[in-house]
Amino acid sequence: MKITTYLNFGGNCAEALQFYEKHLGGKVLMMMKHSEVPGMKAPPGMEDLVMHARITIANTDIMASDAQPGVFQPMRSAYLALGTDTSEDAERFYAALSEGGEVFMAMQETFFAHRFAMLRDKYGINWMIIHEKPMGPPSA
Repeated sequence: MKITTYLNFGGNCAEALQFYEKHLGGKVLMMMKHSEVPGMKAPPGMEDLVMHARITIANTDIMASDAQPGVFQPMRSAYLALGTDTSEDAERFYAALSEGGEVFMAMQETFFAHRFAMLRDKYGINWMIIHEKPMGPPSA
């Protein structure tokens, strides 16, 4: 069994995935517009919207598509948590993802992380960026 995250976008899925590919080192594995679906006529106004896509970021597959016009809303109570190996990577990803977005918690040091931030990017996707500190076993 496997759980895979599926993201919806408001008409800019292709742009978002290309942005993640460029700035997060992801790899778009496939992308199909509604007009490219074999044997189906695209719904009016959706011809150039993404019907289904798949990207790998940090060895994790994410599926995505554009929501129907007027249906999309930014993420509210879920986040993609992007763990980094260095504080420099955390800062670089934060700079890219926060540009044009909404920062909920600016990049900073916490008791559990060298660098940690929470934000919604310009595409409506919530992110936590973390370069964790080593933590001991839980207290009994």
